[in-house]
Amino acid sequence: MAFEFDFTARQMQSLIHPNPHYQEWYEALTDELSKYEITSVKRVAMFIAQCGHESGNFTALKENLNYQAHALTSIWPKRFPANIAADYAHNPEKIANRAYCDRMGNGSEESGDGWKFHGRGLIQLTGRSLYEAFAREIGKDLDECVDYCETPDGAVESACFFWEHHKLNAVADEGDVERATKIINGGLLGIEDRTARYNYALQIFQG
Repeated sequence: MAFEFDFTARQMQSLIHPNPHYQEWYEALTDELSKYEITSVKRVAMFIAQCGHESGNFTALKENLNYQAHALTSIWPKRFPANIAADYAHNPEKIANRAYCDRMGNGSEESGDGWKFHGRGLIQLTGRSLYEAFAREIGKDLDECVDYCETPDGAVESACFFWEHHKLNAVADEGDVERATKIINGGLLGIEDRTARYNYALQIFQG
């Protein structure tokens, strides 16, 4: 299925300026979006706006877990009480293994699942269960899928997987930035930036 409008690399350059890798991202988007029927002006605008915010303008493909002790206690008070937080501070692998253990399909802290299945992609895929579901959907084995999520095509397609399973095309068709943000973020964090990105994308695509 082709795009329903003239989507160009020059438009992508404007949308994610000053990211120098716009051509690579444009090619990944043209490879993947049509598989998930993200082909209209509103759908592509919403996808790029939300992913642009979530990924720091298409620059972050992995979750940043380099937290200080006080931040760990604030974000995960039950997992990192004050008396142990310092033992984990600034060690992303240890942090992930404790923060994400025994949930989302992950094993114990010692299993290493938390780190192996920490957030990757433009809308971060997190937890063994989601990685397994994504791997099944795209026909890759689990280890291959983990590596794939750190590539531009994999980062885009994993976001498309999230998008499809949360029925975000219908939300995009309504132009509802707030509802899309709540589904992706769980709240309205960054709503001003997301809205600005969406409106700018509409302006770019509609000429």
